[in-house]
Amino acid sequence: MDDQTKNLIQNHIDENDVCLFMKGTPDAPQCGFSMAVSNMLKILEVNFKGINVLENQSLREGIKIFSDWPTIPQLYIKKEFVGGCDIVKEMYESGELKKVFDDKEISYKK
Repeated sequence: MDDQTKNLIQNHIDENDVCLFMKGTPDAPQCGFSMAVSNMLKILEVNFKGINVLENQSLREGIKIFSDWPTIPQLYIKKEFVGGCDIVKEMYESGELKKVFDDKEISYKK
């Protein structure tokens, strides 16, 4: 991965408390898994930044190297990699995702 891609990824993570690297946008997801994670965040009314990896092939491949995680979407909360769709869904259903938002002082619909 080149430095430009790495810096782009790092800047998105640094500048947004909740950052979702996804296929498509929150309003127009391009894959079911990206839509699922985006919808969970929307239901909780979390302010998040959706990054469309389909706009940039370097970003699409780079995020997988950056996180050492093979799939997209990828959710970061306060600069910490949380996981992909299955992990986020599990955390959402168990209430653990709300606990992470509480611990990191991220506002959401309680």
